[in-house]
Amino acid sequence: MNSSRPLPLRQFSAGTATMRVAVVTETYPPEINGVAMTVGRMVEGLLALGHQVQLIRPRQHEADRPGVQDGPEEMLSRGMPIPGYPGLKLGLPAKQTLSRLWSARRPDIVHIVTEGPLGWSALSAARKLGLPVTSDFHTNFHHYSQHYGVGWLHQPIAIYLRRFHNRTDGTLVPTLALREDLRREGYKAVHVVARGVDIRLFNPRRRSPALRAQWGAEDGDPVAIHVGRLAPEKNLPLVLRAFEAMLAIAPRARLVLVGDGPARAALEAKHPQHVFAGMRTGDDLAAHYASADIFLFPSLTETFGNVTAEAMASGLAVVAYDYAAAAQLILDGENGRVASCGDAGMFVEAACRLVEDPVRRAAMRLKARESIERLDWKHVVRDFAVTLAQVVAAHERKPG
Repeated sequence: MNSSRPLPLRQFSAGTATMRVAVVTETYPPEINGVAMTVGRMVEGLLALGHQVQLIRPRQHEADRPGVQDGPEEMLSRGMPIPGYPGLKLGLPAKQTLSRLWSARRPDIVHIVTEGPLGWSALSAARKLGLPVTSDFHTNFHHYSQHYGVGWLHQPIAIYLRRFHNRTDGTLVPTLALREDLRREGYKAVHVVARGVDIRLFNPRRRSPALRAQWGAEDGDPVAIHVGRLAPEKNLPLVLRAFEAMLAIAPRARLVLVGDGPARAALEAKHPQHVFAGMRTGDDLAAHYASADIFLFPSLTETFGNVTAEAMASGLAVVAYDYAAAAQLILDGENGRVASCGDAGMFVEAACRLVEDPVRRAAMRLKARESIERLDWKHVVRDFAVTLAQVVAAHERKPG
């Protein structure tokens, strides 16, 4: 495809033409977080559909080099470490570099995943060159600020994020509820593209009696698990509170925490009786999910919460607050339990009910798996590609 010439609008509108998509992100696999996982799946999916992808990201380490086989065309930018997030980099400004790159070979659309300095540079360069731009809203940074002693930054960050996304031709979010929240806050052109889950990887068949034995759990002993970053914004004290209440009902219950983060050392020192499994990936992570019974997820800072879908695909009874992925995927009392947002007492009670009634818990676990099987990544990526194509078509129709 000659990227300097737009494809016919009819083809773009139908989502059948191949596109050259520049994807700009500050995090990407093998980095381990929900954003990296999601953008990795989207890039792989676009390539599988026949689209060209130019991936622009910070260099992750000294030996990091652009990929050369079968993957996207890569451009690595300079970055700096993010405080409190070891191993992650904040991309430094690169407007001039991106302007030269895209002037030499224009993409059909620029998709910006993260709103840092690299993302802002990409937005400015794309606007200068008259390229259509879309963005993802992945993380409630303005909500995170209260957990790190900088609550006074909430309003400035919220203003920056709204300004950033409203300079694009469209902002992609994973749920209808988040779209309505952002619209109320003054965001324009917000589109819903769901998140997927790897239902072959996350599967109840990966349950491991040997792993449960390592945790000290025998047959019939309920195991509660939390998977995610061990950090203040994840509301971990409520995980511990809920489990203590569960333990009063089932003294042989076990708690497993999968993940790493700034809160791990203090938690592990204070609660050595629990299992701190650290960071897990791939088949190992899938086995940890499937070998548990109840998933405790009281976070209130998610835009979606991929771990909720992964837990349900693994056949777990999830206890979460009624928003983000849980609001979209869980029918309370049928395939999991939801508590009203911020109601800690209701969250604890829901967890206790699952421990008290193992028969009902087993039924919920089966229904959780059944209800998640439709969220295959192939369908999600197709929706993503069609949304990008529609934005390109609308951009080409604009006068001038």
